[in-house]
Amino acid sequence: MKEYMNVSLPAEQRAALLLREMSTEEKLYQLTGDMLFNVDETYEKNRDPRNGSYRNPGHFMHYEREIPANPSEVARRINRDVELSINAQPHGIPPIENGEALHGAQWGMATCFPQPIAMASMFDPALVEEIGEAVGKECAAVGVRQVFAPVVNVVRDCRWGRTVETYGEDVQITSDMGAAYSKGLQSAGVIATPKHFADNYAAGGRDSNYSENSERTLREVFLPPFKACFDAGAKSTMAAYNAWEGVPCTCSPRLLTEILRDEWKFDGFVVSDYSGAQGVYSAHKLFASEEEAAAACINAGLDVILPSNKIGLLKKAYAEGLIPDGSLDKSVLRILTAKFRLGLFDRPFADAEAADKTVRNASHKNLALKAARECLILLKNNGMLPLQKEKISVLGVCGRIALCFPVGDNYSGPYGRKWTAPDAKTPLEYLRMYLDGIAEVRYFDEDADPAALRECDAVLYFSSILEGEGADRSDLRLPGIRRTKHRADDAGFIVDDTEREVTEDQEAKIRAVAAENPNLAVILLNGAPIEMSAWMDEAKAVVEAWYPGEQGAQAITELLFGDICPSGKLPITFPRSAGQLPLFYCHKPSGRGYGYVDNDGSPLYPFGYGLSYTSFSIENVRFTVEEEGVTVTCSVRNTGAYDGAQVLQLYVKGEHCDVVRPVKELKGYTRVEIPAGETADACIRLGTQAFCYYDRRMDYGPHNGDYTLALGTSSEDIAASFDVRVRDGHVVL
Repeated sequence: MKEYMNVSLPAEQRAALLLREMSTEEKLYQLTGDMLFNVDETYEKNRDPRNGSYRNPGHFMHYEREIPANPSEVARRINRDVELSINAQPHGIPPIENGEALHGAQWGMATCFPQPIAMASMFDPALVEEIGEAVGKECAAVGVRQVFAPVVNVVRDCRWGRTVETYGEDVQITSDMGAAYSKGLQSAGVIATPKHFADNYAAGGRDSNYSENSERTLREVFLPPFKACFDAGAKSTMAAYNAWEGVPCTCSPRLLTEILRDEWKFDGFVVSDYSGAQGVYSAHKLFASEEEAAAACINAGLDVILPSNKIGLLKKAYAEGLIPDGSLDKSVLRILTAKFRLGLFDRPFADAEAADKTVRNASHKNLALKAARECLILLKNNGMLPLQKEKISVLGVCGRIALCFPVGDNYSGPYGRKWTAPDAKTPLEYLRMYLDGIAEVRYFDEDADPAALRECDAVLYFSSILEGEGADRSDLRLPGIRRTKHRADDAGFIVDDTEREVTEDQEAKIRAVAAENPNLAVILLNGAPIEMSAWMDEAKAVVEAWYPGEQGAQAITELLFGDICPSGKLPITFPRSAGQLPLFYCHKPSGRGYGYVDNDGSPLYPFGYGLSYTSFSIENVRFTVEEEGVTVTCSVRNTGAYDGAQVLQLYVKGEHCDVVRPVKELKGYTRVEIPAGETADACIRLGTQAFCYYDRRMDYGPHNGDYTLALGTSSEDIAASFDVRVRDGHVVL
């Protein structure tokens, strides 16, 4: 037995022993990946089995098939790939089969959880960790051992089309949710790959455009969520497409070596975004040849070039002396260490027979339902909700998206197909099932006469927007008639292979519906804020459903009829109009003011906002200063008629600091479940980390300052506040 196959040795030592035996060609192959779209009779002929990583074939097996492949079939295909690679390698090195798992394992029709922006609305990291573990199990069940998730880019301009993939605008929430999801994935034996390191969009929400952010902004806002994920165990990261400080992130020594490895001691590996290394040459025009660009990426700290085989390019770069042996060995050692940590050398194959029992099992579907229930947000309610079954004989439903599974297009389902499952329901289907024998549910298509809505006791309008990768928005209104989203480039191949369109003027339709039947509730199915000024007054109720996942239709119906009490909170600010953007709650103070000629600059709905069917009172608030920080305790009383949950939020405002600090920042929160008429105790603890910042010298620590701690139920709804100081690194009264 080769010494590196000794399972009693640490992964790092086994990797170093193997590295000594490898040829240069073998090493170079470990830096390459491959992705083949056609999993057919030509597949094995076209697949070079010597690459170090592969986009798992399960993602492409369902295209143009009448019935999608089941989990065991996907597992057998991936096992065959792994076997071919091991047999083709001089040292039997297994590949890493990778893929997407933003809110579910995307190799096929796995459990589809709420989109990340919806997960953030739960303010429940423990539940997000459970979801991450379930997703990880469904990946590992078929042999997918690395996923390009979570997205932990903080959104400071919601025009960015990929807002739906994120956890919103807040550093604390993004850090907590990203860390929880990463921890869950890693616990299931899957490498989490937070992306896109470290700043992935520009002014106006323009995807992958040049970043003008200073290093202070990067360190205060965009880097902390990545650090939180790595501290939680994530062992990879994906470099961003764009450039920062004059250098593309994919080949930035400052980001990939100095900060990531030298400062943070990250011991995982870095992958490029798809064609990101090529983009250093073709898009950023930084080098005269593609091999120079590839070499610059490897030398800067990139380890794997994705998605397609670049072995010829790397061989040429090495032969020309552009990639020194030292850089090559560092990258290969990191990749081998990851493979030994995963156990790929010792247990390279998935249990295909067990895969069908793991994927979309009852436990995972129940978890998806729990998440869907927690993520829904009640934004407006003029007494219409909850609906009462006994008072409904005819319920009207409008909006084409009511006929679709509420999962969202981004990273839902495999290549070329929408996510589907025989037991899943669309909102219209579930409403009809729920009200079977009680009331008639009538669907009104785009051509229906609005006057027919007068016969309904209530009307639900399900809205839709066009967004996602390659679909940034300059207009936050609901898209109007004949608005189409086209796939912008090859990056869209992995997200969605179809055009998306809206065929009616939604704002006009909402007003027309309300004119005929004022008992109207609008259910928003979207992944980013919506401007509502044109129709807000006409709707009696507005529910922000986001894309709540495969069980979302049930959760929406339960909320509408009061079977569950809404408890979600906004993880992102809703502006009154696009002209207010960028708009986020934790801005730094203006030297004069905030208003516009036509409004005061305040949001339509603030960060942390969300209504309930019940009411709560916050009582007996106490702030205790301790050696290690501050503890806030209180009692929360449910004074209404519904069992419910309240999310308490603790904000910190720093003044008289060494540098200007944000007007407030969320530093702690807790979700409290309380039956009607009962009281529960709540506690939020803040360590000294909550009072740390970068001073004028860019030194990070608990520097002197005077602080106000504010406890409330949104960033604007504050119940109690308390002042403390930081002196010489300690929190004092």
